[in-house]
Amino acid sequence: MAKHINIALVGNPNSGKSSLFNYLTGLNQQVGNFPGVTVDKKMGQSKIAADLSATIIDLPGSYGLYPKRHDEWVAYKVLLKQDKTIKPDMVLLVADASNLKRNLLFCSQIIDLNIPVVVALTMMDLAKRKGTQIDISGLERELGVPVVQVNPRKNKGLEQLKKIIENVAGNLYQPPARDFIDNKAFAESAIKQVKDHYPEISDYTAIHYLINHENFLLEDRMQHTIEQIEIDNKFNPTKTQAEEIVQRYGRIKHIMQQAVVEADPLQKALFNERLDNVLLHRRWGYIILMVVLFLLFQSVFWVAKYPMDGIEWVFGEFGGFLSNTLPVAWWSDLLINGVVAGLSGIVIFIPQIMILFGLITLLEDTGYMARISFLTDKLMRKVGLNGKSVMPMISGFACAVPAIMSARNIENKKERLLTIMITPLMSCSARLPVYTILIALVIPSKLYFGFLSLQGLVMMGLYLLGTVMALIVAWVMKWFIKSAERSFFILELPTYRAPRWKNALTTMIGKAKIFVFDAGRVIMIISLLLWALSTYGPKEKMAAVTAKYEELIRKDPQQADQLNKQRKTALLQSSFAGTLGKVIEPAIKPLGYDWKIGIALITSFAAREVFVGTMATLYSVGEDANENNTTLRGKMAAAVRPDGTPVYNLATGLSLLIFYVLAMQCMSTLVIVKRETGTWKWPMIQLAYMTGLAYLMSWVVYQIFI
Repeated sequence: MAKHINIALVGNPNSGKSSLFNYLTGLNQQVGNFPGVTVDKKMGQSKIAADLSATIIDLPGSYGLYPKRHDEWVAYKVLLKQDKTIKPDMVLLVADASNLKRNLLFCSQIIDLNIPVVVALTMMDLAKRKGTQIDISGLERELGVPVVQVNPRKNKGLEQLKKIIENVAGNLYQPPARDFIDNKAFAESAIKQVKDHYPEISDYTAIHYLINHENFLLEDRMQHTIEQIEIDNKFNPTKTQAEEIVQRYGRIKHIMQQAVVEADPLQKALFNERLDNVLLHRRWGYIILMVVLFLLFQSVFWVAKYPMDGIEWVFGEFGGFLSNTLPVAWWSDLLINGVVAGLSGIVIFIPQIMILFGLITLLEDTGYMARISFLTDKLMRKVGLNGKSVMPMISGFACAVPAIMSARNIENKKERLLTIMITPLMSCSARLPVYTILIALVIPSKLYFGFLSLQGLVMMGLYLLGTVMALIVAWVMKWFIKSAERSFFILELPTYRAPRWKNALTTMIGKAKIFVFDAGRVIMIISLLLWALSTYGPKEKMAAVTAKYEELIRKDPQQADQLNKQRKTALLQSSFAGTLGKVIEPAIKPLGYDWKIGIALITSFAAREVFVGTMATLYSVGEDANENNTTLRGKMAAAVRPDGTPVYNLATGLSLLIFYVLAMQCMSTLVIVKRETGTWKWPMIQLAYMTGLAYLMSWVVYQIFI
């Protein structure tokens, strides 16, 4: 009978754990959240042997069994078997051979939990380049667990690893009888008393019961019992942890002497050290950083444009095909303008998400991502953030959705939340259609010094405005968001390595699946709701509009096409969305907006670029794509108020530009913020402050230029 086991995959950050997980599971992965936290739960199925399969649980990277961050707590509870949903039968520990001494601390702690352990030794090629030689059999003997060297990049040692896992699952290897620490140095009687209640646990596990029992799945009676044991034995968690670490490093020193030969520490600097002298230079480092970030942003912008245009074309053609094929009915309109339009609004984000996360994964693989955080930390700290906030902010220029998702690597809860709250202020690519048409409407096409375009300068100013406001908002919010968690920027600068293309591809697919299946469902619901509001209205009003235009078409059939476009505009005006536009007109009138702009503000909440499409419908623009923008600009430029003054003067145009720079206007972002924070509280605060800030600044600009 086939056997199935659960394997917890653990290791220090940057040890090659993700590559091994991707090899063992391929694309047979599921990504969700651990209950109660926004930490990825990556699980995958793997065929270990003919009669053995396994669920691989990729736990967040940790340096030891004393957690501080949310992701470390997740790994800790699984390893201590205090997670309700995951009970590992075995631990597969990934250790970096080029930094073996540091990795052995975590390794020795896990072995002392008395869980079956297999050690996968990675980065052996890098260790050899550093002059480090490791006796694998000697290391096995000293640790008391099987050790196998692997290279997931080149598929080396992986079949041997599966064979060893099979042997361990068959109880052919037993956990070591000895511990790596001497319990007599601690409160030995306290450990014994805990084990009287839990005889199946190891001595070292008992120490963790004494230190962290408040966070364990224990009944109230046992909580009080262990608390009393602490008091009776005067157990000191801090002193115990410090003494344990000292003891472990003493033991690790012995292991290194027995099984490892290290190179002369006075040897010449390695390649990565010489490279750091350039990339982390006090001047050149920042210039190189700006070039890298520019190329990253431009790559996302340029490369994603082609698949996004292709997706838009496919959905446009498909919608046109349905329009010409299906009968005119409410259900066909729902299918075309509700379901298909909603799907296009989801799928069109996928190229940006995949390309952005693919490039970020490549930067992480090479080791440069840590250098970016290091270089920008000083500026970020002044506004309450840290160096790891810069990548989500830069990514926000492409799209806030994947940018907010990428903020997960920020350990400090307050700094991560601040980053999430300000990232939507960065001008994403969805704002570009709005910027383009409004700038063309109200900003003259002038050149200064023969090459500086006034319209281009205004465009750059909008991007700078969003960035500056993001930093200001972060500085203000840091005084209101309280956190007892202290902020440390402890950063390991990993060794430079060649990127793993297969790993990047797997990450790209995984992130796209998260967006489509998690955020996509909510986006679709809201898209259908917006379709209903824009399609239906009070029966009497809608019937009167229909009757009016049917009579006009009957009298003048040659103008049927033009009258049908005007009827669509009139129906939209009479719909619930149009009625809402009329209702909010008094509120937006101080900004220089009329009811048509009000409808665009409502409909573009689905996505900012919807503003242009809404304007096209409102002004009865023709459907020829080649002349769409020109005609729309002409119609908008010719639009006048009841008193004969133009709607889109300089004051109104600038006011609208400022509004779209600062307003949320993106339900996808709100959904992702809810998913990342686990509550609707923060997205609602985000919506309120961004809308309020946009309203205030737009009003000020309108009053200045009116």
